[in-house]
Amino acid sequence: MTLETIELQTKAFADARAVLAERVRELDDELTRIKRQRLRGIKAAIATAAARQDELQAAIETGPALFEAPKTRTFHGIRVGYMKGRGALLWDDSAKVCTLIRRHLPDMADTLIKTTEKPLKGGLNTLSTAELRRIGVQAVELGECVVIKPVDSEIDKLVDALLASALEADAE
Repeated sequence: MTLETIELQTKAFADARAVLAERVRELDDELTRIKRQRLRGIKAAIATAAARQDELQAAIETGPALFEAPKTRTFHGIRVGYMKGRGALLWDDSAKVCTLIRRHLPDMADTLIKTTEKPLKGGLNTLSTAELRRIGVQAVELGECVVIKPVDSEIDKLVDALLASALEADAE
C-alpha cells in the first residue's frame, strides 16, 4: 500500500460522496419547492378545519340534553359529546412546592418529587486527569483510529447518515 493509492481512493470516495451530496441537495430543493407549493393549501385546510371545529363545539354546547345518555357518540369517526373534565395541577414556584412537600409530607417526598442527578460530560471534559481521578472518573484514551470525516454543511450530515445506513444494511 502506498500513499498515492490511498490518495486515489480518497479522491474516488470524495467524488462518489459529491455525487451523493448533489442528489440529496436536489431532493432537498425539490421538497422545499413542493412545500412552498402546498403550504397555502395546507394553511387554508387548517383554517377550515379550525372553523368547522368551532362550529361543532358551538352546536354541541347548544344541545347538552342530546348527550345525557350516552354522554358521547361517534359520527364519521369523530367522537363528540361530553365527558368529565380532567383537572390540572398548577403552581408558580417548583422549588417552593418541593420545600413544602419536604416540610409537610416528608414520608412522601420521594414519590412526589423528581430528583435527577448525573454528571455532565461537558463539564467533566474541562477537568484535569488528576481531578477526574479524585472524583472517581476514568479518562479512557482510545488511541489512534481511522478518521473519514468531511468538514461540511447540514446536507453533508444527511449524506453521512445515508452512507452509515447503507453500510449497516450491507453488514446485515
